[in-house]
Amino acid sequence: MANLKEIRNRITSIKSTMQITSAMKMVSAAKLKKAQDAITAMRPYSSKLTELLQNLSATLDSDAGGAYSTQREVSKVLLVVVTSNRGLCGGFNSSITKEVIKTVNENYSNVDVDLFAIGKKGGDVLSKQFNIVATRNDIYDDLTFDNVAAIAEKLMSLYTEGTYDKIEILYNQFKNAATQIPQVEQFLPIKPIEGGNASDVNSDYIFEPSKLEIIEALIPKSLKTQLYKAIRDSFASEHGARMTAMHKATDNATELRDELLLTYNKARQAAITNEILEIVGGAEALNN
Repeated sequence: MANLKEIRNRITSIKSTMQITSAMKMVSAAKLKKAQDAITAMRPYSSKLTELLQNLSATLDSDAGGAYSTQREVSKVLLVVVTSNRGLCGGFNSSITKEVIKTVNENYSNVDVDLFAIGKKGGDVLSKQFNIVATRNDIYDDLTFDNVAAIAEKLMSLYTEGTYDKIEILYNQFKNAATQIPQVEQFLPIKPIEGGNASDVNSDYIFEPSKLEIIEALIPKSLKTQLYKAIRDSFASEHGARMTAMHKATDNATELRDELLLTYNKARQAAITNEILEIVGGAEALNN
């Protein structure tokens, strides 16, 4: 059994760790509330804008302004990987890195794949296996629509110039504080409408001015919104995962502290008992 001093040092160390994990949990909980409100308010707008974009884009060919929906033979793919800059958030980052490897192995084993890393953790891990063409670790310092729009414009330029034939976004979708769902979302080209004719779904829309003018303004805005939503989703998921991880760490530290306190009390009682026996034994020896 360890001596009393070693046990006391371990208890002190665990209490310090508990204070850190508890503080990190509270900070993440405060940030999560703001991030959750932002992504919850944004989802309906993003979903409707994407629907309108698909409906409108499906009626135009590449010469009429639908360059972002042109389907090309896929020979080079860019994966935009959204992770965090910091760890201590459970399996948040590892779930995305695993999803990247799974996606490449299943869908793009015979084509060239490059990565665009948003977040330091994903870039550090995946750079050992894949070619990272660009990183943006600073985006979380000031997560605004304008800063994300600059990234989206670069991605759109890479597609229209023919550098890549397909661009996908991989990120964690926020469900609740304890659940984050890895998503693989096609960014470019714009996915065609599924399960119907474009002329049928467009019957509810009256276009003014012309479709060409609308699509020239709508598509870039929709793509910027799509990327911003993905990063916002990941941002909320990160704080939810960190809050959950720190909550579990605090609970585990509390349990370990209680076990050590019990061990310490038993050791102290044993030491006191031995001292009493020694005193009694010495007194008996003197009497005899």
